[in-house]
Amino acid sequence: MPAPAERIKIVSEAIYTAMIEIANVPLHGKFQVGARHAADEIIYPKEGYLGLIYINDSILIQITWIGGRSSEVKKKFYKGIADQMHEPAHVRKEDIWITSSTRLRIDWSFGNGEMQRAPK
Repeated sequence: MPAPAERIKIVSEAIYTAMIEIANVPLHGKFQVGARHAADEIIYPKEGYLGLIYINDSILIQITWIGGRSSEVKKKFYKGIADQMHEPAHVRKEDIWITSSTRLRIDWSFGNGEMQRAPK
């Protein structure tokens, strides 16, 4: 059964808070897509991975943002998300998977077919 809608809200707010407070994302830079999946649609190693044993209650978070953040900022960011959401969302920290990918400023259009973040 997919996660309840309330969990999506908790996850969304945890990510946004960490974006603002830790990763220095501009205020109102909240562009998110939440998708819920049935248990059989999330595939993971039952025997565990990297010393972590998962249960069938995982949350997968994919972040795409402008590059330039240090490894230290990303570590704090990932930890901040897990810390903020694990209790209110009733999910184990082990089951919160986060990946990030970076793009150049010219790779974004926030509407009107314009490159708002391109060099002037």
